[in-house]
Amino acid sequence: MTQLWDFSGGVHPSENKHQSTSRPIRMAGIPERLVLPLQQHIGEPAEVIVEVGERVLKGQKIADVTTGMGVPVHASTSGVIEAIELRPVPHPSGMSDWCVVLKPDGEDQWCQLEPIGDYHKLDREKVLHLIREAGIAGMGGAGFPTDIKLRPPRDRKVETLILNGAECEPYITADDMTMREHATEVVNGLKVMAWILRPSRCVVGIEDNKPEAITAMREAIQGTQIEIAVIPTKYPSGGEKQLVQILTGLEVPSGGIPADIGVMCQNVGTAMAVSRAVFEGKPLISRIVTVTGKAVGEPGNFEILVGTPVSYLLESAGLQKSQLNRLVLGGPMMGYTLTTDTIPLVKTSNCIIAATVDELPAPPPEQPCIRCSQCAEACPMELLPQQLFWYSKASEFEKAEHLNLFDCIECGACSYVCPSSIPLVQYYRYAKDEIRKQRAEQLKSDHARERFEARQARLEREQQEKELRRKERAKAAAEAQAQKQAEAEQSVAEGEATDERATKAALVQQALERKKAKAAQAAEPAPDAVEQPDIETLEKQLMQAETKLSTMQGMLDEARAQQADNVEKLERAVAKNHDRVERAREALAEARGQMAANTSDASSE
Repeated sequence: MTQLWDFSGGVHPSENKHQSTSRPIRMAGIPERLVLPLQQHIGEPAEVIVEVGERVLKGQKIADVTTGMGVPVHASTSGVIEAIELRPVPHPSGMSDWCVVLKPDGEDQWCQLEPIGDYHKLDREKVLHLIREAGIAGMGGAGFPTDIKLRPPRDRKVETLILNGAECEPYITADDMTMREHATEVVNGLKVMAWILRPSRCVVGIEDNKPEAITAMREAIQGTQIEIAVIPTKYPSGGEKQLVQILTGLEVPSGGIPADIGVMCQNVGTAMAVSRAVFEGKPLISRIVTVTGKAVGEPGNFEILVGTPVSYLLESAGLQKSQLNRLVLGGPMMGYTLTTDTIPLVKTSNCIIAATVDELPAPPPEQPCIRCSQCAEACPMELLPQQLFWYSKASEFEKAEHLNLFDCIECGACSYVCPSSIPLVQYYRYAKDEIRKQRAEQLKSDHARERFEARQARLEREQQEKELRRKERAKAAAEAQAQKQAEAEQSVAEGEATDERATKAALVQQALERKKAKAAQAAEPAPDAVEQPDIETLEKQLMQAETKLSTMQGMLDEARAQQADNVEKLERAVAKNHDRVERAREALAEARGQMAANTSDASSE
């Protein structure tokens, strides 16, 4: 039997899971429109690689991430790209983001798939690339690209691979039903990830309130060394750090990740997606979503196409609009209220709660903190929620960060037990966002300072090089003069010029004659010689002027962004350089015209 440990804090809210587990998983079907956001994961948003009006096939890549961290987005069914525009996306703020709008054609025609028969014969990098190309990101909430997560640092060997099947939050049963009906696929996906990481232990953590899932998974692991660990039901046992502590007894260090202690967690849905990508060649274009709440007549779990609007799924579950009071995306502890049902479901969407007034009533007004310490007792991260609340509310973010604000997993246990109805997690999210903004501004300021210092160093270096060249020219001129003087003295010593005055006069006369000859040659050019303008020099001058104008314009934009004191000075410098560029262009154009005229005259003669 697997040894288990416990974690501090935690709560026991009403589970409300039985409503959505009485029916098998149903196919949601194909809606009239699919809205596919380009940002469905942590990292860089994908870039569109299709055009409006183009027909795409099911599983075809329609957006990709070429630089930075991210995964591609695929068409969930066959159809025509109707638009690429800003649409509301799943986010607590209700923000809009760039989306690809796909109009299905009803044919549901797949693109060419390339399943793998035996992945053991392939290089691990090739399998990781396949997982990346399938667009798989963590389906447990954060959406971290799975291929990157499966590449831990070389100095951090993963000894324990954990499959998170706890699903501790109330109402949500997507992982539970996935393990019941797709246990074999889940285990196959776990085997692939274990083959990539080569851990010494693989364990699946499932809460003891899921007996059917436990039975199905135990049957699926027959003949393997995978362990099934049945853990006590307590929220948030499904949190990554809490599950690691329960199954290994190890604590993830503050600011660290499980890989720091040789552990990695993956989600049940992610394992199934990996299995389908490897053995069927299918990208991640669908997932299991729980639809529950008293406002739906047929609660349950649906396999939906990524990009399906919430409104379509609610209709499939028999929404009773007259009873609907509140829509929540996610669970009641960590989810957020939706302001519209037009948003699409994405790779990280796992639950929709259509609640009535009595089911999820509006929170009572916030009251002053009575310092009861219940929040500290419930916190699974052993933080000090009360002090974090005070510092966040007072915008003393440095003090909040000093108390390990970023270790907060935003589970909502503190808010759940607070007798004063203080939305503690909202304050923590606000403080985290402000700290991130300040860091971004500081980073931007540091980059600007580094660019300025680099520019000053370059100018100083160029000035030193210019001064060095001037000294070298002066030294060369002095040496040449000394050599001439020495030659003159030698001539006198050898008797070639007995009279120094006469010698000097002769030298002066020769110099005057040479000068007259040059002047005469310049005044009377040969008939076939045509003076040509120096186009190359003028082009070089124009290029230098344009480069300097671009540099000054960049400095002006940066100064305006930072509201610096030298904006007016830089504006005058930009205007001055702009005039220089115009004059250089006019001179070059005039020279080119003159050259063309000279060439025409020469050809006519």
